[in-house]
Amino acid sequence: MLSMIGLIGGLLLLIYLTMKGMNILVVGPVAALFVAVLSGMPLFPQLAAEGEADLVTNYMGGFTGFVAAWYLMFLLGSVFGKVMEDSGAADSVSRFVVDKMGMKYAVLAVVASCAILTYGGVSLFVVAFSVYPMALSLFKQADLPRRFIPAALALGSVTFTMTSAGSPEIQNWIPIEYLGTTPYAGWEVSIIVAVFMATFGYWWLKRMIKKALAKGERFEARKEDPIIDEGRPLPNPIMGLIPLLVVLGLSFAFHDSLKQSALIIALLGGVITTYLLNRKYFKGFWGAVSEGTVGALIAIGNTAAVVGFGGVAKAVPAFETAVTAMTSIPGSPLIGGAIAVSVIAGMTGSSSGGQAIALPLLAPHYMDMGVNTEALHRVVSISSGALDSLPHNGYVVTTIRSICNETHEAAYGAVGALTVIVPLIGVIIAIVLFSLGFGI
Repeated sequence: MLSMIGLIGGLLLLIYLTMKGMNILVVGPVAALFVAVLSGMPLFPQLAAEGEADLVTNYMGGFTGFVAAWYLMFLLGSVFGKVMEDSGAADSVSRFVVDKMGMKYAVLAVVASCAILTYGGVSLFVVAFSVYPMALSLFKQADLPRRFIPAALALGSVTFTMTSAGSPEIQNWIPIEYLGTTPYAGWEVSIIVAVFMATFGYWWLKRMIKKALAKGERFEARKEDPIIDEGRPLPNPIMGLIPLLVVLGLSFAFHDSLKQSALIIALLGGVITTYLLNRKYFKGFWGAVSEGTVGALIAIGNTAAVVGFGGVAKAVPAFETAVTAMTSIPGSPLIGGAIAVSVIAGMTGSSSGGQAIALPLLAPHYMDMGVNTEALHRVVSISSGALDSLPHNGYVVTTIRSICNETHEAAYGAVGALTVIVPLIGVIIAIVLFSLGFGI
């Protein structure tokens, strides 16, 4: 009982301190310490008996294990996003979408711009930074409440694109290692779920904005708002789109032979293609590479910090009790898998971290039961993108506070609706379709 209090209390502490603005690299170890103390776990390896878990070993094992497995993907993904940004290629694609759709579809233009860049392999954080200035301009011209900009960015970035079949984002690639599948696993069901999340999410966002307008909310300009450099020459939108297609093409070509390592080839190909096609538009190529490297270290560090927390959490008795309960849920193993991954992702505040913790434990269990691995891959991927987006999630905190300069109180309601509730409905639809034999 005390261990369960420690586990739940550690999660609540993780959420509370993050909401208060503390750095996740500090919050992660502090929350893990809380879990360890209440569970009676030794703090240092020197105090632990042979073979016994301890705080430092388990935390750093989870932290370094995730970095070792995914650093190159994070690095190349961040660098690719930065060179797309620095060359103006990302802006070119986004502006093209905005110009074609027009002011009447301002919200849809923001969502579509994020979706194209995300599905093309650009880092989620870079997408938000890149599209935000244009989103701000659109919302200003359309006189829409700016507190909904984070929700529009999130809908296009971390819902139907991030976890769909074929997506180069790591949330779609982590299951490959444990299930022996491909990034296109369960693509038939994935298409249906993605279309649902996109259309329902967009409808819900528009409805929330309409209700806010009816209450008298309007756009409020701030002196710190970024100014778009309209005079900067940009590459042709096609030159911006080609690198995205290269990433998708190379990931498809090499996924059978290289599995998740195909993402390294694909993202490197995207960086090279961006440079070759748009080199005269760069402000500073090597500066962009340097910024991308720093961004990758921050992004993977933040994720690894919560994976480290998970490494401690999964070593306490309460975690085993919770996993046993989730894997013993009667009915389809897909239900148990979805609940387990979603809950763990929620505990860690990270979709990729939740998968990295849950799959080594769950995959062998469900594969021994004979579950269809393609169905499990898609369900796990979609479910990891639901409860992960609780207020302490790194992307949520960065997008609301750092990029959009909003408060959780003002912006998180819409963000939570679109990134938690909509994916939860999506995973239910996926489980029902797979259970009916569709796409299997």
